[in-house]
Amino acid sequence: MKEKITLVLPVVILIASFFLGGYAHAKHKHAPPWARTIKPIVSTDWLEKNLYRKNLVILDIRSADDYAVGHIPNSLNEPFIFPECAWITIRDGLFLEVPDEADLFSTIGSLGIKHDSKVVIVTAPNPGEPPFYGFANATRVALTLIYARVKKVAVLDGGYPKWVEDGLPITEDVPEVKPVTCWGKVNEAMFVPIEYVEENIGEVVILDARDANVYFGVFIEPFADKYGHIPSARSLPAPWIWDINPDDGTYTYKDEGALSKMASRAICGPCGYKGYGGQEIIVYCGVGGYASSWWFVLTEVLGYKKVKVYDGSAQEWVIYNEMVPDRCD
Repeated sequence: MKEKITLVLPVVILIASFFLGGYAHAKHKHAPPWARTIKPIVSTDWLEKNLYRKNLVILDIRSADDYAVGHIPNSLNEPFIFPECAWITIRDGLFLEVPDEADLFSTIGSLGIKHDSKVVIVTAPNPGEPPFYGFANATRVALTLIYARVKKVAVLDGGYPKWVEDGLPITEDVPEVKPVTCWGKVNEAMFVPIEYVEENIGEVVILDARDANVYFGVFIEPFADKYGHIPSARSLPAPWIWDINPDDGTYTYKDEGALSKMASRAICGPCGYKGYGGQEIIVYCGVGGYASSWWFVLTEVLGYKKVKVYDGSAQEWVIYNEMVPDRCD
């Protein structure tokens, strides 16, 4: 018996080390949480096969007029409209702020979304706007739903244009919705106020999701009338998240490997930055759209922890503070 135990023990240790090593490697690679039952970015092919899947809500956030012309079967419409709609509000003069809790839960309940629902968000670029604004709208809605603790949220890769380009079915029929009573407590820890950013410069990683020419002070946006960026912030432009298909003009997410490399290089270096080390990350942009895109990629796709959004973003920062034009502080 003793010899048998002696033989088995190394095998057990070897197996245990394999699984623990794999887990450690996954954590190092910032793997998405195992609890997710729907990928954060779903393909048109996946959605076509799951159109009528139980507990799946397909949420089309395009305008009501665009939805009426044609939409994905079994999809509901709750438009994302700037500057105010069910998904965003203006608060204290700041754009793209999260709605009041009661209003948000009322919207979610009216769409039949429960806390355990699987939600796929469908969007499209808006005419006359940079194409990435439309895709940032989808991640902004995803951020807002997750803020309301609806955790199984995904976005459709390529949005409605990709669905149409792939020749998949569209309809004008509007599905019946069974409203639910949705209540709960929002996750306020996802957002940080301006005072928190001011107090933690140099202590946390701050990512600027605006276009690089805005970050470097080459161009100024109408939302913030000062050139440059928040001190110590590192540039990670949201438009880099997507690729354009030269054949059909549709936009889709870069593969996970490319997204991971971009994120890690911005977070850990070059330019003499300290390594990531698991410290807190704060993402901001002009008003809160692009910031939601990198927040979604970092947390939901790449599995980074401690990622917060400074929702006031540059629009609020310049009211009380200066920007800096340099690249490294």
